This record gives sequence, C-alpha cells and structure tokens, in this order.
Amino acid sequence: MNISDLKNDNFFLLAGPCVIEGEDMALDIAEKIMNITSKLNIPYVFKGSYRKANRSRIDSFTGIGDEKALKILQKVGKTFGIPTVTDIHETHEAAYAAEFVDVLQIPAFLSRQTDLLIAAAKTGKAVNIKKGQFMASGAMKFAAQKVVDAGNNNVMLTERGNSFGYGDLIVDFRGIPEMQEYGFPVILDATHSLQKPNQASGVTGGQPQMIETICKAGIAVGVDGLFIETHPNPAVAKSDGANMLPLDQLEGLLQKLSRIKEALK
Repeated sequence: MNISDLKNDNFFLLAGPCVIEGEDMALDIAEKIMNITSKLNIPYVFKGSYRKANRSRIDSFTGIGDEKALKILQKVGKTFGIPTVTDIHETHEAAYAAEFVDVLQIPAFLSRQTDLLIAAAKTGKAVNIKKGQFMASGAMKFAAQKVVDAGNNNVMLTERGNSFGYGDLIVDFRGIPEMQEYGFPVILDATHSLQKPNQASGVTGGQPQMIETICKAGIAVGVDGLFIETHPNPAVAKSDGANMLPLDQLEGLLQKLSRIKEALK
C-alpha cells in the first residue's frame, strides 16, 4: 500500500480493536467500519495489534498467538479488500509481520529505536511512527528521516499526546501542522491521547467521553487522518477498554467529523 492511496478530499481512518481477540470479532468490526466509511467516502485501514508487548502488569492479556492473530489480520484485508496495520516491537518482527499486513506501526515508546525503524523501512511496507509521549513534535522529523534514509519514503506520523505529570496526557495541537511541514501525512490518535497511564491498579485508565472533542479539534486544525480504537463492548475488551470508543458510536462521530471537514474546504 502506498500512503498516497489514502488521500482524497476527506480525512482517512485507522480503526479497529486494540488487540486481535478472535477471528469473528475482527471480521465483524472490520465489516461494520468498512460499511460506514464507504458511505462517508473515508479511506479506511483496519487496525489490530497481533501482540501487546507493552503491558502495565505481567498478568495483562498479550494476545491469542502471533501467527494466529497475523493470519486473522491477513484474512480481514483479503475479505474486505482493505489495508491493515499492526504494531511491531523488535527488529525480528518486521519482516515476519510484513508478510501479513500492509502497514507496520512503531509504538510511541519505541519511536527513537533506530534499528527497529530501519528494519520496518527495509520491508518496503508503509511505516506509521507514533510520536513518543516524551518527544517534541520537532524531534519526529529525525525518526521519519531514519526510515527515509533506509530507502522507504512511505511514512506516516501519529500524534498521541505528551506526558503531563505522571498520569495524564495532553495533545498540543500545534504539533500537527509542525509535523506536516516535514512532508508526511499526520494522524491523530484520539483514543491513546486520552489514556490515563500509571494508575495505582496497574490498569491504564482513559477518558473515552472526550474522544469526540479530540477528534473535532484534530479535524479543525487539518489533521490528515484519525486513529480510533473501537470495540463492540469496551467493558469486556481484553486490552485498553478504558479508552476505546463503543463501536455503535462510530458512525455518528464520523458523520460529524465529515461535516467539519466539508465546512473547512
């Protein structure tokens, strides 16, 4: 997939569950979102982590098995004719995951890991780099440049908030146009930007009631794409349920955002 395929007069969307929990669940979510985005002319990439390597506690759910989850992602892509994206965490994962998905995502905590960025670049797949919570927007040009220097210009950058104290994240919307100046599409991760990390329970919290607010602000400042994790029932999701959007709320939200985008033309 070339990132230019995602560009039209509307924003594009990366959306799906935090982690692949099973085949039926993934196919159901993908079909529902695809039907919505097709009606609204929103280019769509299905998102699902095949494994969650960064967990608060050792007993947190990490996945159903790497190969099983990656094959589900591949099936989603082939069934609906849509691109797919998943995270990678170590260099050896890049070539393996690239056999199944169209976009490799670099988690925020790993956005400065040179070897990981180069390994992702060398697969030839599109690379989505999430901005570290500890990084200024201006520093992301160096992360992107590592991928470009490795021979891959197919790069996207994702804003997901900056650490504010020990247990909160704040989005500095000035960073969106700043990162766009580097020549790469910029995505706003509206769900992870509302996380409440480092909770006493060891389970990350969130503010899903603010997803619409964050999304509206992002569209208003001209973000190229949105990243939204969604689940039919976030209360029982196996990962990040506290900050996910209920799936039945997605269509109404995207309708509002499309109207804002149209008004800005």
